[in-house]
Amino acid sequence: MNNHKHLRGAWLRHGVAALSLVTTLASAPAFAQSATAATASEPETIVVTGTLFRRTNTETPSPVTVLTSESLIKAGITNASDAIRSISADGAGSIGSGFQSGFSAGGSAVSLRGLGVSSTLVLVDGLRSANFPLNDDGHNAYVDLNSIPFSLIDKIEVLKDGASSSYGADAIGGVVNLKLKKNFVGVAGNAESGISERGDGRNNRLSLTAGFGDYENQGWNFYLNGEYQYNGRISNKSRGFPYNTQDLRAIGGLDKNTGDESMTVNVPTAYVVRTSQSDLNNPLSGGVTAADGTSARYTALGLANCAGGTFTASNGTGCKYDLVNQYRQIAPKQERYSINGRLSFRVSDSIEGYITGSFSRSYVSINGTPSAIRQTQPFGGSPTLASTAPGIVLPVYVCSSGVNCATAADRTLNSNNPYASAYANDPANGAARIYYLFGDIAAGSERTNDVYRFTSGFNGKIGESTDWRVEGVYARDNLKLTQHGLLNINNLMQAINTGAYNFLNPSANTDAVRNFIAPDKTTPSYSEMYGVDASMTRSLFELPGGKAQLAVGGQIRAEKLENRNQNVALDTYGLTTASAYGQHTVSAAYFEVDAPISRMLDTNFSGRFDHYSEGYSKFSPKVGVKFTPIKALALRGTYSEGFRAPTFAEAGPRSQYAGFVSTTPPCVFQLAHGGTSTANGCDANGNAYNTVYNLGRGVVGNPNLKPENSRSFTLGVISQPTRWFSFTVDYYNIKKSNLIVSGPLIGDAVKAYYNSTSLDAAKAAVAAVGPGYSVNSVDSIDPLYPNALPRVLIINVPYVNANYSVTSGLDFSATAKVNLPRNIKWTSRLEATYVIRYDLNNAGVLQRYAGTFGPYDLSSGNGTPRIRGNWQNTLEIGQLSLSLTTYYVGRIKETAADQTSTDTSCSQNLYKTGNNFCYVSPFINNDFNATLKINDRMTVYGIVKNLFDAKAPVAPAAYSSAPNFLTTWHYAGLVGREFRAGVNIKM
Repeated sequence: MNNHKHLRGAWLRHGVAALSLVTTLASAPAFAQSATAATASEPETIVVTGTLFRRTNTETPSPVTVLTSESLIKAGITNASDAIRSISADGAGSIGSGFQSGFSAGGSAVSLRGLGVSSTLVLVDGLRSANFPLNDDGHNAYVDLNSIPFSLIDKIEVLKDGASSSYGADAIGGVVNLKLKKNFVGVAGNAESGISERGDGRNNRLSLTAGFGDYENQGWNFYLNGEYQYNGRISNKSRGFPYNTQDLRAIGGLDKNTGDESMTVNVPTAYVVRTSQSDLNNPLSGGVTAADGTSARYTALGLANCAGGTFTASNGTGCKYDLVNQYRQIAPKQERYSINGRLSFRVSDSIEGYITGSFSRSYVSINGTPSAIRQTQPFGGSPTLASTAPGIVLPVYVCSSGVNCATAADRTLNSNNPYASAYANDPANGAARIYYLFGDIAAGSERTNDVYRFTSGFNGKIGESTDWRVEGVYARDNLKLTQHGLLNINNLMQAINTGAYNFLNPSANTDAVRNFIAPDKTTPSYSEMYGVDASMTRSLFELPGGKAQLAVGGQIRAEKLENRNQNVALDTYGLTTASAYGQHTVSAAYFEVDAPISRMLDTNFSGRFDHYSEGYSKFSPKVGVKFTPIKALALRGTYSEGFRAPTFAEAGPRSQYAGFVSTTPPCVFQLAHGGTSTANGCDANGNAYNTVYNLGRGVVGNPNLKPENSRSFTLGVISQPTRWFSFTVDYYNIKKSNLIVSGPLIGDAVKAYYNSTSLDAAKAAVAAVGPGYSVNSVDSIDPLYPNALPRVLIINVPYVNANYSVTSGLDFSATAKVNLPRNIKWTSRLEATYVIRYDLNNAGVLQRYAGTFGPYDLSSGNGTPRIRGNWQNTLEIGQLSLSLTTYYVGRIKETAADQTSTDTSCSQNLYKTGNNFCYVSPFINNDFNATLKINDRMTVYGIVKNLFDAKAPVAPAAYSSAPNFLTTWHYAGLVGREFRAGVNIKM
């Protein structure tokens, strides 16, 4: 009964919010001001992102969304990452600040139009910054949003089409320009604290800004700003089912745990199977499992340590355990602080200058699942280790030297090996293949990202018709990555041969032994950028619609990246092998012409020529038109071309990485390893060899890559039928050719491997998929089915220029400002994006991604929802302001054409359950903010995030590091209801 009440309540809350969203689909962008009403008194002229000319409004031919600091505060947003990613145009590949898996863990980035973070250009005050040293998915470069001070943001302008002239032709998806405060006088501070309803995820935020100098009267201003933010951990265990397990049998799903009721991974129990050992000094030289009547059964060591009880399966007795519940976390610990300063000064009546300096530190601490040894083997192709090494074995004898223990004078029987006594006279056939997870050794990582940034510039006027500017920027991003709990291969071998590590009773191990076999691994990386940008604008002559204007400019910048191979010696299990190196110089010349042909027709022409020192170069044109037949209606459109040069990771001959995606072996493989057929496909039948695992792909930089080329166009309507209501509708269409992708046929390669019956045939089948495809390494044999095909661990794939991708859709925005009785003001803003299509055409094979989990390889497979929207309503009652912001994400189909098949029917869903769990449900959550202005100096506020405690929809096909949920779109539903309170003080 209680469950039915809960469901009725949830449906009621979601129904009300959904009805509100639908009935106001003509409203305006939450936070956005892209359809601003003209007023009787003209506002100060401004420079809007996307044009070099000063304007009186943001209604350019290009669609621009403006997020003001005021509307961000009303939404309860407290960091730049959440602010930018709230834009509905942010799509597949977006990286949230809580992202904790893969290469970009600890970073945050925006992916406009779902084209990837490397196709979205992020600027601070119109200038570039250094990229995050670790590329997303091993090859996509981006600026870390966590490095940008939120308290200094005056507004964020998001240009949602190609920006070929002012900033760079690589801004294929669009531009995000964060505009910081130029001047500040006085002292202002903010203090905020909050916690989730569950009592965890504590967050604190402090900021203080002090400024001196009246710029207008004294000709100078200087301010200094400091900011601090802390966000506490949230564990999967604290949120309960279904976010704390991969066992969804209770709701009709599968059990994809490899640690719960599995005979191969458990804590603190070790499992062993008797096998042979060809080299008695090398624990990696285990042979085929012995074939006597009982040797295929697992023998458990230390069952008395099973805190959760035991279970009995056909092949032995083991502990009940769930690794997700025990170790995984939804939110890592995060701590950020920054110091920023700016000096603005007037050189003369016609020349102004400025100097800025900033330092930010972002620290992220991520808890991980401890390292395991089971069928795990080292790295394929190692000169000293066989590419099909069959796992780790415990020898019959141990000795103090760890060498020649079979004959050493001080040898003793290995107490960790239960077969040691019986095979004392036959040590070659008494080894024990061990399956074990080091639960007594904490695993995880710490990432410290320091960003230094300095800018300086001058601007002025020559006469009444010419403006000029010269600006320079230097930025460096230093990242220190320290990883804990990863096993050093040689040290582990020595500890096994000497008997130093106690597998029977892990609590008896000393910290010295633990640190010896799993020493911390620290890897520094950095990226650097410096450049100069100069431009001049001039009024030319009068046209019927106003003055024609011309702008010309040039830019030169140098960029460098050193992301060192973290495992160049191949000496550590599980350590990321990503590396990227490179440096280049980019020079550009650009122009822009604005020609208001009549009062109704404004035209804009621009172009940019970019040249990279690697040899890439291209001219990229752009045309914009705005037609205003009547004051209340305007039509606009743009056409632009662009190109993105390969990143250092994609084209550098020294660059390489191995990325991993969760994969479930197909039914044909599972049946060969003891699985059974079911109505939904197949069941692992207790054999962990059949369950989900991380399949890797190894990629090396390809110097022969071509740049990506793009063409895009937009068509839109701006309307203000009344003084209190305005709206925009824009259609976009973007095509990228020569798309740079890693292993676009990986799905075909995996299928080819598993459709084979022998290892040799599988290797040949993968190689036949295309140039650059090969089997890098495979798992050791399944001890229960030693004659069956082993799992593939890493498939080598190439970076290639795929044919092309096309994405198109509609952007809606609207604003209503209504004066109600009793001096009450109501402001309603809505923004929504509908993705019509997102297709990748590769060699004539069409992969359709819109509304699915595809592209699954892009930032951990959070997919491309067709609909995203947000709606903010604010009531101002005297000194009290009440705001409710609603966020909506449409349903997503759990298929991905880049993983399984171009057939995206439910039968091909990634969860392997047919129609069951074919879709992830829509998600709606609401944030509430109440602000009370006590006086001119003090304002207090309270925020309730996820007001109705909406739960994240179940997504069983999610990337394995986030079981059953999508962090990019549904993060608020994982954290649950949060409470925050704060105070703003100005003096």
